[in-house]
Amino acid sequence: MAITAERERSGAATGRPGSVVEWVYDSIYERLMSLEIAPGARLPIDLIARNLDVSQTPVREALSRLETEGLVRKAHLIGYSAAPQHSRKQFEDLFDFRLLVEPDAARNAAARMDEDALARLDAMACDMSQGEAPVDRTSRYSRFARTDAVFHDEILKIAGNAVVRRAMADQHVHLHLFRLLFHSRVTQEALTEHEAIMDAFRRGDATAAEHAMREHITRSRGRLMLAFE
Repeated sequence: MAITAERERSGAATGRPGSVVEWVYDSIYERLMSLEIAPGARLPIDLIARNLDVSQTPVREALSRLETEGLVRKAHLIGYSAAPQHSRKQFEDLFDFRLLVEPDAARNAAARMDEDALARLDAMACDMSQGEAPVDRTSRYSRFARTDAVFHDEILKIAGNAVVRRAMADQHVHLHLFRLLFHSRVTQEALTEHEAIMDAFRRGDATAAEHAMREHITRSRGRLMLAFE
């Protein structure tokens, strides 16, 4: 049976975090990121609502949000489906683009870094390495992907080039890349590379920040390339 409208508005009576929409969003997001929902799979609103024991309204809202993030698509008369996986060519193009803009952005961010910006990045890095322990591996991986995207976006924001930042945001780079390969190595090795970037920022070393970011992206490329083998 679907929960009542009042419980959907508050979310409190369900014991689910935040609002019901947020909980439904998290549930679908984690299944997409872990590949439990396969790329291209249909996402029937009525079936999801029954499986999650909610009405169709929060499911529609959650899917609409996921559509703006590029993780699901909506087709006329067909409805929602999981976005297709990136092809190897798309993967290569994304990493070529990242290598063009992110190392330079790290250099510029290091030169513009202040205490507040450094504190925000430190908090994100800490959240990725520790944070509140998610209940399972899927939640941990999905949370890391989301925080990693914010971490890289924050560096672009500090660097100060709004055009580059918007171009990266429009590609939803990190969510698509993390969806290629559900593997703990993706997160474990990234943490060490993030620390090298943060160390350069703390020292105000722009050259080291550029090098550390280039190394991080290059290594990430090698890790995720396994998805095509």
